[in-house]
Formats: sequence, structure tokens, C-alpha cells
Amino acid sequence: MLVYEYKIDGNQKQCAAIEEAIRVVQFIRNKCIRLWMDGERVSKNDLQTYCAVLAKAYPFARRLNSQARQASADRAYFAISRFYENCKSKKSGKKGYPQFQHTNRFVEYKKTGWKLDDDGRHITFTDGCGIGRLRLVGNKKQQIETFPVKDIKRVRIVRRADGYYCQFTVSTERNIEHIPSGKELGIDVGLKSFLTDSQGNTVDNPRHYRKAEKQLGRLQRRLSRKQKKSANRKKARKALAKQHLKVQRQREDFARKQANALVSSCDLIAYENLQIRNMVRNRKLAKSIHDAGWGIFLQWLARYGFLHDIPIIAVPPHYTSQKCCECGTIVQKSLSIRTHICHGCGVVLDRDHNAALNILHKALSPDQNGTEGHSGTDELQSA
Repeated sequence: MLVYEYKIDGNQKQCAAIEEAIRVVQFIRNKCIRLWMDGERVSKNDLQTYCAVLAKAYPFARRLNSQARQASADRAYFAISRFYENCKSKKSGKKGYPQFQHTNRFVEYKKTGWKLDDDGRHITFTDGCGIGRLRLVGNKKQQIETFPVKDIKRVRIVRRADGYYCQFTVSTERNIEHIPSGKELGIDVGLKSFLTDSQGNTVDNPRHYRKAEKQLGRLQRRLSRKQKKSANRKKARKALAKQHLKVQRQREDFARKQANALVSSCDLIAYENLQIRNMVRNRKLAKSIHDAGWGIFLQWLARYGFLHDIPIIAVPPHYTSQKCCECGTIVQKSLSIRTHICHGCGVVLDRDHNAALNILHKALSPDQNGTEGHSGTDELQSA
């Protein structure tokens, strides 16, 4: 599966119709969650059947395409089934009890309710919501492709801070021929440098949020001065949301490029299986850890590893920084000490370089407890 995304160009009336469709999706999902909360033992088919009941009872729900209503019920069932799975597996912490949705941002259509023009530049939504014909805006240097309609499995309208986007989920195979390089790499992610590999190469930490923090603070203060429920407050909130969206896109773009570059040039990559959720409990480092975006980087590393069919191995993080990569001597050091000096063999290395070598040794050792991060992955691959 590939997901193609284009910005939508519509007038004010069409944007209002999209908002109405998004609210109907939220209403149907919340009604399905309420049905389950009231003690009903529901299956996926029961919730889809319940959509027809809601359509008869509420005229505004009837205007939305029937398969779009069913897609909303599917999202509710996914939340319910995930909660039960977490309970059965005895997941630590919160189990993800289904909650009512207050800020839904998308409406999803399946095979009906829309029609793509032959030129591939316009899409028409044919249900009763009144969205109508919309123009798809692509990159100025790139012509929008014309998709085989039979291969499009989902069409989704997504609201973001800078407008509306149309996503196409296309059923296709993405074949990438990996050129073997014979290079096996261990990487250690950090805050001073974004990552350090086992060959001693480093990538600087871009610190996207830190660079935008001054502008974000200015926009936040401007928002707090506006009167609640006023038009000026809505404008200020939109400006702040756009700035946050820009930082998010910068972080993801950097993570994707770094992950793709690593996977394309290596035959094996090992990394620490960090518990980032626990690490951000440190008040002094939480902002910097979130800003680094290790989680999204490791996700893309696993996805690209799956596409290139190379092992992406997660190893336990225990003693990777303290242990000497040459002789195995444990050298205790705090976070402020950035150089590894072994008292046993006398080796002197950068702290992160030593950790990256230990990570690679763990992945290659016969008794290592690492797990291949991409094995069995069947997630949708974004284009």
C-alpha cells in the first residue's frame, strides 16, 4: 500500500461542507463507543449495522456516504479491540480505554462516494454532504499522476492547520533493489549529536523546536492576549498551529532522509531499543528528547529496512555506554562525561562512538537478545 497526498483547493462553501462531514464522522464514532459503553457486546458487523440505524434516526447522518459511515464505525471498533488486546496481554500502565472524540480531523471514503476525473487533477464527492468537485494541488515541478481507480482502496480528506488535504491509499507493490555494500553499522542516538555510528561518523542534532521556540513563544503570547471566541483569537490560534506544523514537518523530513540514507548504504543496522516513554519523565531532558524525534526516526528506519529487505536489529541498551568496546571493562561515567577512557586496555574514544560499537557487537554476537525491528511488518508505506 502507498499513500499519496495532495492539497485541496476549494471555496468557502466546500470547506464548510467538509467540516460538516468531519463532524458527522465524529458523531457516528462517538455513538458507536456509547453503544459499547452501555454494556452491549458488539462486533465489527454490529457497529456497521448500527450505522444504518443512526442514518434513519438522524437526517444529517444520512447525508454522509454509507461506506464513510461504516469506516467511522470501523475506527470505533479498532479502539475497542485494541483496549481488549492490551488487557489480555497485561500491558503495563494505561490500557487505552476508548474515549469520546472531540477533535476529529478527517473523513474517510472507501470505494464509493467519490469520483476521480480522467486528468487526475480533480475529484468529485457525490454524497449528500455537498462537497462537490475539488482541485488537487501538487508540486509545481511534478505532474499529478492519474491513478487506476480500481487500485484506490481509500480516499480520505484531512484537515490540517494550513488547509485540507486529500489522501489516496493505492494498492500496489513497491519494489526496491538494494545494492549490497557489505557494511554493518551500529548507531547510537543522542542529544549532543543526533546519532553516532560505529565508524565514528556523527550527524548534528538539528534542534528544530529549539530554533523555533522564540517564534512559538511570541505567537503563544499573542494568542493569550486575544479575547476568547473572537475572530482575532481564531486567527492567532491558526498562526500558532501553522508554526507547530512547520516544526513537525521539519522533524519528520529530517528523520526520513537520515533513515533512507542509512538503509541505502548498509546491509545491517543495529540500534538501542530505548524506552523513550520512560526517558521523557526526566524534566530536565524531556523537551530535548521530544525535539530530537528519535521515535519517528526509528519508525522510518524500520520501514525502509523492510523495503530494502535488510536486518534492522534492536538490542538491549544495558551498559552500552559504560562497557568498553575493546576489553569489556565497565567504566562508570555520568552523562556529563563525553569521553570513554578505559583503565583496563587504555582505549580512548568518544562516549557515543564507544556505545555504537557496543551496539553493533551485541547485534552480531551469537547470544545477543536483539530483535529484528522490521520482521513481519505490514504497515502502509508512505510515498
